[in-house]
Amino acid sequence: MSDLMTEVSGFVSNWLNQLGITSTYIGLQWAMIQFSIILAAFAGALLLNRWLLPSLEAYVRNIKGQPQLLRVLAVVLRRMRWIFLAVLLWVAVEAMQEVTWISRSYMIGIAAKLCTAWVIISIASRLIRNRFMAKTIELLAWSVAALSILNLLPETITALDTFGIEMQGLRLTPLLVINSILTISAMVWLAMLIGRFADNRIKTSEDLNPSLQVLLGKLIKAALMIVAILAACSFVGIDLTALAVFSGAIGLGIGFGLQKVVSNLISGIILLVDKSIKPGDVISVGDTYGKINELAARYASVISRDGREYLIPNEDLITSQVVNWSYSSDLVRIDLDFGVTYEASPHQVRDLAKAVAATHKRVQAVPPPVCHITDFADSSINYKLRFWIRDPGQGTVNVRGDVFLLLWDGLHEAGIDIPYPHRDIAMRGPVKVELTSPPAKPKRQARAKPVKADNPEGD
Repeated sequence: MSDLMTEVSGFVSNWLNQLGITSTYIGLQWAMIQFSIILAAFAGALLLNRWLLPSLEAYVRNIKGQPQLLRVLAVVLRRMRWIFLAVLLWVAVEAMQEVTWISRSYMIGIAAKLCTAWVIISIASRLIRNRFMAKTIELLAWSVAALSILNLLPETITALDTFGIEMQGLRLTPLLVINSILTISAMVWLAMLIGRFADNRIKTSEDLNPSLQVLLGKLIKAALMIVAILAACSFVGIDLTALAVFSGAIGLGIGFGLQKVVSNLISGIILLVDKSIKPGDVISVGDTYGKINELAARYASVISRDGREYLIPNEDLITSQVVNWSYSSDLVRIDLDFGVTYEASPHQVRDLAKAVAATHKRVQAVPPPVCHITDFADSSINYKLRFWIRDPGQGTVNVRGDVFLLLWDGLHEAGIDIPYPHRDIAMRGPVKVELTSPPAKPKRQARAKPVKADNPEGD
């Protein structure tokens, strides 16, 4: 135990000597001076950021028509305080080296390098769209850069590779795990970038139908992902044959745990191969009606008329009854039921209904609208008006309502009534009527005042 403490103490002492920090009075004095300069540079960076940042933001807002440049400038503006700090530290390093020995500005130089590395890595990580991946790579990259700047990287690598466990001829160490994670993450990100580019190129091809475009895009992405993982494992020195013993147990566990996921993946491939459902189709599944926006690996994205986006598992599209309004043809028939009185001529009603339906802009002329008598009911003759549309994705309820209004106006102008139920109440005996409030008293008529005669005795 004492040997370990002695070794650690010697390592820390040598490292501090490299930083220019010694146990002598002069060494500690210059260390405090450098530390004070770093704090002063940080305070100056905060003041410069508070003073100059509003002016820089106002200047950037005046830039028009260059969205890419604006994104880059926005990323830089969010890190202006660190940029100011790096500039002030480098200025302090140059000034210290001009007035004193180089070793007496070593701590300031390390702080300047650390700050510069942080600024460069944080700006470069914004190229990655996934925020979690970007933050992870940013943290790991800066950690490696900091260890390298502090001259601790070789010792850290040696320490991480010192201890490990043996597993079927494979020595698993912390260094191998970290290298594997970093390499696989980089290879997977590169594979996703290439796959996204290839998918966009395939979608622009007019020679491929939408289903084939989606299928090819998914196959290319899956192949690139598998190749990236295998290449990363081979690059870090992982012998895949050493893991063959565990492949059966791992495959069995994955099979049970991801049964639904695998089922949805296979169902998605089947849907793409048989072309029964493709992006752009208008479908109904249960109570869900809408247009297919995307066929993903696990689900289909369906956007309804009210703007809601439903994520329907691919397995449900295979096992459930699906109404595809645009599978073989985009023609969709709509039926309207209505009734009129017996006084109206059925021939006139049929011609009127077909004429008003044909005036709507979404109703197709071929096939033409038709109208049939369906029933002689108790109080009305019932009809069924049928017409066709070619754009079910624009909605069916709205066109039904429009044609109903046209039909109402046409029947009203022709003087044809639409019957509605009447109810007659028959009283079998006398009905006693009770008033809940007393009747109002009749107003008294004003009496005429008698006129007095001028000669009460007469002539």
